[in-house]
Amino acid sequence: GMLEADEAFFAKHGEPLFSSHMLDLSEEPDVENIEICQKYLKRMAPMKLILEMEMGITGGVEDGVDNSGVSKEKLYSTPEDIFAVYEGLQPISERFMIAAAFGNVHGVYKAGNVKLRPELLSEFQTYAEEKTGVKMPYFFVFHGGSGSEKHEIATALG
Repeated sequence: GMLEADEAFFAKHGEPLFSSHMLDLSEEPDVENIEICQKYLKRMAPMKLILEMEMGITGGVEDGVDNSGVSKEKLYSTPEDIFAVYEGLQPISERFMIAAAFGNVHGVYKAGNVKLRPELLSEFQTYAEEKTGVKMPYFFVFHGGSGSEKHEIATALG
């Protein structure tokens, strides 16, 4: 796949083809998602590549996966979910971003049917700061936040 191409190009030219790779393993159990991301990040770290990973379920339908019927609480990551990602990946490399679930939904939806909570991203940072002593240790992807107001995005940024 793409990572193999990156490794081959890097071996020959001393630089990667790409600056990052995204893994969407959000349909997998969290532990398995993190374990697979660890394997990829170990291969990516020598090339100084960034890994984007998704944690939590995105509602709606994408790529044949239908999450339109999941319970609403499944659409929100928890501070513990995101900290588990940090604990699993940070010892390997700091070059990773997390697309945390904050009510994100793929596709078009009627107003009022989805409750985006981008402020959760700020709450996750605070949780991790208290655990690690590091200010804003996470790099987040604002994934599926269309429709968020400017003040909500500012809150998410801390």
